[in-house]
Amino acid sequence: MKTIRWGIIGCGNVTEVKSGPGFQQANNSALVAVMRRDGALAKDYAERHSVPKWYDDAQALIDDPDVDAVYIATPPNAHMAYTLAAARAGKPVYVEKPMALNFAECQAMLAACQQAGVPLWVAYYRRCLPRFLKVKTLIESGAIGTPRTASVTFYRRWRPAEPHQLPWRVIPEIAGGGLFVDLAAHTLDYLGYFFGPIQFVQGYATNQAGYYPAEDVVVGSFVFEGGVYGTGVWSFSSYTNLDQTEIVGDKGKLTFTSFTTDPILLTTAAGVTEFALDNPLHIQQPLIQTIVDELNGVGQCPSTGVSGAHTTWVMDQMLASWRAKNSIA
Repeated sequence: MKTIRWGIIGCGNVTEVKSGPGFQQANNSALVAVMRRDGALAKDYAERHSVPKWYDDAQALIDDPDVDAVYIATPPNAHMAYTLAAARAGKPVYVEKPMALNFAECQAMLAACQQAGVPLWVAYYRRCLPRFLKVKTLIESGAIGTPRTASVTFYRRWRPAEPHQLPWRVIPEIAGGGLFVDLAAHTLDYLGYFFGPIQFVQGYATNQAGYYPAEDVVVGSFVFEGGVYGTGVWSFSSYTNLDQTEIVGDKGKLTFTSFTTDPILLTTAAGVTEFALDNPLHIQQPLIQTIVDELNGVGQCPSTGVSGAHTTWVMDQMLASWRAKNSIA
């Protein structure tokens, strides 16, 4: 098989352990170039991770003939521009989640890649993690009977930031929203993987605590293609942290978390069974492997631009009234 040579645009924190080494350790894959606007930081990353080339200009990395495919790991406000540039160069794109600032940008990215004839994938890597594949297998094997409902409860305490130094994840023009967009995206995406895309959705959002300009509480309801009905509550100014997804069927239920490795709990008339599954060190590596394999003509990556765009569409619907009220695109 061919070795797929990767270039990273935006070699920040997410690439240190979660993704960057995955390109080096996946079979038939190599990381050959990295880019960051601060050239000194790009050089430092390249030296620490034994990457042959570094750039402070994204277009130069995209145009490098030794780069076969591009991973975009910048904040969401740059995803569309870099995806369009990579597509123009005829290079496959793997982009961080959320896919873009909004569904309209996702559509533009899809259209550009389709026109250029290059594939587009999104980093919803839970679709390939053992924990979530176990949940999917339990559902499909009938462990809880016919699935009826899915409920998500997510609370997080806010850690006050330094004045005028808010993290980009709570600045809508950079992130597309607040922590809901950053974190709930994963949960909504893997639920869509379990039950088919969400067909109907409505939601309400506001900012209750006033710590930053983005929404800090979102409630929503949704209906999946497979007929499962869902609800969700996300609060980012709570007194405590709570991460729970519960899927209820006519013969039992599954309870698990989105962001920790607490055991999956299967509850039926026979009692409670626990399944303890750890995440790999480089958490994106299993998904990266499916991309490399697909580029080599073997199998298919489960997280495409189409599925990633749909997840953004779902969040757009849940935030629509809040964005309209606050003139947020």
